[in-house]
Amino acid sequence: MEDLSHYRKSYEKSELLESNIPKDPINLFNRWFHEVEDFGGNEEVNAMTVATIGLDGFPRSRVVLLKKFTEEGFIFYTNYNSEKGKAIAQNPKICLSFFWHSMERQVIIKGIANKTSEITSNNYFESRPDGSKLGAIVSNQSEVIPSRAFLEENLKQLENDYEGIVIPRPEHWGGFLVTPIEVEFWQGRPNRLHDRIRYTSQENFDWKIERLSP
Repeated sequence: MEDLSHYRKSYEKSELLESNIPKDPINLFNRWFHEVEDFGGNEEVNAMTVATIGLDGFPRSRVVLLKKFTEEGFIFYTNYNSEKGKAIAQNPKICLSFFWHSMERQVIIKGIANKTSEITSNNYFESRPDGSKLGAIVSNQSEVIPSRAFLEENLKQLENDYEGIVIPRPEHWGGFLVTPIEVEFWQGRPNRLHDRIRYTSQENFDWKIERLSP
């Protein structure tokens, strides 16, 4: 048995007050994102956990990279035939979460995921290195394969097939836009009296702002 009860930390780096936040969560996310990036404590500030409800009824989460955020929401890319792709197709209600330990901050986003347009997916795919493009083609993501060698041999074959020519985006690969309906910002504070501010989307396109007890 490993007792971890002595693992303790006091959170004292910042605060989150209603007097100093914007009226919408995207602007606050943008501010926090770049503050964390400028602080330099997170190597991949765009790393986030995507949680879905699987086809078997169990929740499942995994870390992926956020590739864009706008007033409309948050975009990431994946194989639509993967486990998470199939889960989203069946139930588009998903959760994104960011934990930025360097700034003692967390953001939790509940939203609805929809496929991005083909143009958006094509534009991002074209910006990727050729190795990443071929990786998207060769990988039947989440499917069982016999060995690592099987994957590498198929990649070598694709490298020969596409040498000197444009690599097209496979139809089963593209983006998801997550439109937020609720965004919670968590700022660590001393004595576990953390700041928690929740934005909830309203029908008139405004956001309801509430403080939650830690």
